[in-house]
Amino acid sequence: MKKFQLIHIIFLGLFVLTACQKKQKEHEVHTNTVPNQTNTMKVSSLDPTNFKEKINGKEVNLYWIKNKNIQAAFTNYGGRLVSLYVKNKNNEFVDVVVGFKSNKEYQESTEPYFGATIGRVGNRIAKGKFTLNIVEYTIPINNGENSLHGGTKGYQDVVWTASQPDAQTLVLTYLSPDMEMGFPGNLQVKVTYSVTNDSELRMEYQATTDKTTVVNLTNHAFFNLNGEGSGTILNHMVQFNAKEYTPVDSGLIPTGKIESVIGTPFDFIKPHTIGERILEKNNQLENGGGYDHNFVLSSTRNNNMNHVGSITGDLSKIVLNVFTEEPGFQFYSGNFMQGKNTFKSGSKDEYRTAFALETQHFPDAPNQPNFPSIVLRKGDLYRSTSVYKFSL
Repeated sequence: MKKFQLIHIIFLGLFVLTACQKKQKEHEVHTNTVPNQTNTMKVSSLDPTNFKEKINGKEVNLYWIKNKNIQAAFTNYGGRLVSLYVKNKNNEFVDVVVGFKSNKEYQESTEPYFGATIGRVGNRIAKGKFTLNIVEYTIPINNGENSLHGGTKGYQDVVWTASQPDAQTLVLTYLSPDMEMGFPGNLQVKVTYSVTNDSELRMEYQATTDKTTVVNLTNHAFFNLNGEGSGTILNHMVQFNAKEYTPVDSGLIPTGKIESVIGTPFDFIKPHTIGERILEKNNQLENGGGYDHNFVLSSTRNNNMNHVGSITGDLSKIVLNVFTEEPGFQFYSGNFMQGKNTFKSGSKDEYRTAFALETQHFPDAPNQPNFPSIVLRKGDLYRSTSVYKFSL
């Protein structure tokens, strides 16, 4: 009898252990978090075969760059950041970038810019026109009466050539031909994405041209620092090193003025949550449907870069500090997210459930003589570095 009881207890224990392990695995898949492992991190929600195909006759794949502190997934279709895992307050890995589970979903999305490398000119060009050396150039209109992020087929729609010199680095290159989307000059672009042991994602942009042109490259990652699918970003805490911004008209084209943020909802010199003042009666907030504006960076140098500031996830306590060589950045509070797309976690892209922070030269710079120039001439090297640094 005692022997039978012992066997019964052993079988019962094995059943409970198996059930617990199954429940834990299901939890990891549904929450899209990575188990707390020292050397190996497995992401169950991304199937590489969903990214392995030919688009426009070119090979597309999923690429991981990683170390023990940070892990990022990219597809060379659009040079997109698909996932970015960093540690939260519980020492668990959380995916803080929203994205999709396949190239097809990126192609069919009503929002074309999730995670994409943006060019040839990021942000807006008024009426899709600008003049260089007394020649007027026309870019396809795709945002009201203006051109946005390089026209109807910007760099988010091209297949980049990818190489990985090591486990922590991905190099993407693309030759943008003369007059592609109306831009002059054959532009050779190189973007190096890398992760560091200090929990940083580095973005290093380079470009050369054989004819005078305009260039303004960036990445359009959408973040939720509590994790993809965790709800609103309005309670994220924000602090920016920006005393000025560039106000816009109703089409989100800068007026040409550079104005102080003091006394306005754009003053994040001291910390405020994203949602604290977003509903205030303010002409600029009405024009943007919330925050969708370029901020002018104050000179707060760190390792030869401007410190943009920090954003903190209210639930995860993950802190994102951004550094850049650019003179400004676009802060976007997810105002046009409509719940029409399903992310890799199974959640929808609901209103204001992710934000973007794009390091950049100012919008409509070719048409604004008092803004820093984005003109690149033959023989010159376009070079710019930005860093997303994560901590608690």
